[in-house]
Amino acid sequence: MNNPDQVAAPAHAHESFIATGAEVFRIEAEAVLAQAARLGPEFDAAVNLMLNCSGRIVVSGIGKSGHIGRKIAATLASTGTPAFFVHPAEASHGDLGMITKDDAVIALSYSGESDELVAIVPLIKRAGTKLICITGSPKSTLASQADVHLPVTVEREACPLNLAPTASTTVTLAMGDALAIALLKARGFGADDFARSHPGGKLGKRLLVRLSDVMHSGSALPQVSDQASLAAALIEMSEKGLGMTAIVDGAGQLQGVFTDGDLRRALEAGADLRSAHIVDVMKRNPLTMPPEKLAVEAVRLMETRRINGLLVVDQNQRLVGALNMHDLFKAGVV
Repeated sequence: MNNPDQVAAPAHAHESFIATGAEVFRIEAEAVLAQAARLGPEFDAAVNLMLNCSGRIVVSGIGKSGHIGRKIAATLASTGTPAFFVHPAEASHGDLGMITKDDAVIALSYSGESDELVAIVPLIKRAGTKLICITGSPKSTLASQADVHLPVTVEREACPLNLAPTASTTVTLAMGDALAIALLKARGFGADDFARSHPGGKLGKRLLVRLSDVMHSGSALPQVSDQASLAAALIEMSEKGLGMTAIVDGAGQLQGVFTDGDLRRALEAGADLRSAHIVDVMKRNPLTMPPEKLAVEAVRLMETRRINGLLVVDQNQRLVGALNMHDLFKAGVV
């Protein structure tokens, strides 16, 4: 039975919302593509100015432009161009001291007339700091004061009232991304550089963690002599808890490996646990990797070969470590 207090949604509501959302996407996508077609020599000038900046890039804006500015500063900083955001109102009350003549300022204002930015521009210019302005009005106060002006004009906002900053902020954000990526390419900023600025992220772990960082070594490394009995090897496996043990000769060079799976196969073949020697049941020529290899490479090898453990050897085939898939999960590279 229907609940009399429940108000039914209009039958057309779902369709109407989808149409509205799709229209916003269309308007903003068209605005971005139109901006791409308008890019000119001023973009090259802005990139060269930032590339030659001996200080940092300071991004500033207020309102929605301020939110976009924070993201642009964060993108620049994470892609090899040191940058930070300064609120223009706070700049007038002391934070202007964070900006030096060696820096370059990117000021964001679609109107180009934001009072807070207009107020600090003369001080920025007086200090000798270079100024890049991103506005929608080439004749605005900010544009006229800029060393480089990057216009970001839109035909209309996605807002049906043509008031709320929507398409204009999207295009401004895309302009910031374009600057950051152009600088990234100019600096030769690669995956390893990106990982170093994102050490806590998944990508950072995949590109920075090496086998030497996660392997068991020293007294935690399961290993027995090639003269050991199978029983001694089983004790070593049990104590070290990696589900395997390495077998080495007197010089510490790897001779083989014995795993839980090898134990099951040995028992099926009728091996006597009390009298068998480890060299009679071990697997010779096991898969190994050097300690400087990335942990993610070990993941790929282990998944391809369907194994759970891996031994680590130096260039002279001396055993230096061991790890299993659990260690890689724990390190966050899987």
